[in-house]
This record gives sequence, C-alpha cells and structure tokens, in this order.
Amino acid sequence: MRHDKATRLLDLARMLAGSGEGMTLDEMARAMAVGRRTAERMRDAVWAAFPQMEAIEDPPTRRFRIPSGLDSLFQTPTAEELAALRTAADAYAARGAQGRAANLYGLERKLLSALRGAARRRVAPDVEALVQAETIAVHAGPRPYEDEQVLAGVRTAIKSLSALAFRYEGGSAPGRTRTVTPLGILFGHSNYLVAIEGEDPRPRSWRLDRIRDIAVLDQAASPPADFSLQAFADESFGIYHGQVEDVVLRIRADRAEDALRWRFHSNQTVHQEADGSVLVSFRASGMLELSWHLFTWADAVEIVSPPSLRRMMVDELRAALKAHEAAGG
Repeated sequence: MRHDKATRLLDLARMLAGSGEGMTLDEMARAMAVGRRTAERMRDAVWAAFPQMEAIEDPPTRRFRIPSGLDSLFQTPTAEELAALRTAADAYAARGAQGRAANLYGLERKLLSALRGAARRRVAPDVEALVQAETIAVHAGPRPYEDEQVLAGVRTAIKSLSALAFRYEGGSAPGRTRTVTPLGILFGHSNYLVAIEGEDPRPRSWRLDRIRDIAVLDQAASPPADFSLQAFADESFGIYHGQVEDVVLRIRADRAEDALRWRFHSNQTVHQEADGSVLVSFRASGMLELSWHLFTWADAVEIVSPPSLRRMMVDELRAALKAHEAAGG
C-alpha cells in the first residue's frame, strides 16, 4: 500500500509538471479518481516533495503546477510504457498511417536516448520481450491516406489560425480550388479535413486523399468559438453527416453479451429487457454507414426506429442479393 501511494503521488506530480496552465483541485480529484479532500492531501504531499510547485490565482479558483518539470530520475519510462508506445506505432504502420507511425517511432528513440546507460540496458530486453509477445491484428478495410505534405499544411494552418487553399478532386465540382477555415482532422478508416468554406457556417468533411496543391494562406481564419471537433464527430455514426435521427436497436438475447460490450455510438444508452434482449438507443446521423455496420450483426439485430433506417437496410439487402444472384446465375 505504501508503494502504491508513492506511485500515485508521483503520477500526480508528473501531471502537475506536464500541465502548462496548471490544475485545479477539482481537476486533480477527477484525474486521480478521488474526492476533493483526498486531492488536497495529495497536493500537499506533492508540494512537500517538490517545493518548486507554485499556485496560480485563477478566480474563482487556484491552479497548481510544477513549472520547472521533474528531474529525469523521476521520468524513467517502464518497459510496459515503452512496449505500448512501440505497439501503437506498429499499429499505425500496419494500417498505412506512416506519418503518425514515424512520429511515435521518433518519440520512442528520443525517450531511449534520454535514458541513462544503466537504465537503458535494464529496460531494453523487457521491451523487446513484450513487443515480441504482442502483435496487432490487421482487419480488412481501406488504408488511411496520410500524405505528409497535406498533413503538415493542415496542421500549420490550424496552429497559425490561417486560411487553407487546395484543389479538391472530389465532390460535385472535381478540380475546383477551395479556400477554407480548417477546424481539425478526423482520423479513421479514411482521413478527413473538417473545415468551413465561404459564408456557409456548417462544417464539412474533405477527404485528405483528394486534396491537391495545398497552401497555407496569409489570411486569418479562426474557427468559431463554440466549435468542438469531438462534438462534430459524435453527431454521426461514421463520417458522413446528415439529418440527426433517434435510433433504437434491439439485439437478440443470444447476442446480448456481445451487445453489452459493444459501443455503437458515443452517446448510446443500453438497457437489457426482461426477455434477455438488449435495447440500444442513441442520436446520430450517417444512417447509410450505420446500415452497412448492421450487416455484420446479421439477423441478431432488429431496427426499432427510425423507419427510414429500416427501409434503407432493406434496400441495401435487396441490392446485395440482386448483385450476388446475378453473379451466381
């Protein structure tokens, strides 16, 4: 217990050293999953061990941080942390996300080069053993497109609050040059730039693999103050946005265990019925992508609502059946 307490205090110290603006007591309590009184005691213990910690007035509260960082003695990564970093990098590489894989491999090299010789020699064999014992299952699907020039252009524009221009080989007018306010990047099976074009305030998604001749403009372009990329992503089941629907799905009782462990959507509610079936409810757009996903549940799922999703599912099934009957004829 004593060792566990010391480890948790060191974790809190790392958070305080890694936060530029500092943390409030409530933020510490949430991060450490403790009550406010316990967070106060932990803060005081960290302050005693690291007297360089400072308090910053941020009415109506106060923030705390360790501005000078922690000595490397307290920052040696474990074999498990380094192995998790390598596994994440390998996962990106296996999916074709070479840009993000290169960033993580670079971070791994920096961490290893910062270790003292004895610590590096001690941790290296364990890292290799764990990496050899853990691998990534590669699933079928599109390989994400990650052109370094495109990603660098988007990131530069976002950091500098600048407009972005590019030629877009997609949409209703392929080859047209667009000037947009970049809002962020959605990474997934395919990668998308989320941006606002012209006077239309509605965010749109632009596939990165269709962007050409990208350029950061000397033109201010700030995103709306109330925009949240996460909230935008949560509106849709997948990437495509449309009318938001109230979705209710019933999963058959013999697949209840799978349904209870499955996340259909970030705002879902799940309820197990008396007969063992599971009702899953959420609000989202992107019904076509949802219908494609429901194919994987076969006859274990019933679309309770909306009726438009049920009709779309029937149409997709008929189209698939027609195509395969014709091919087999």
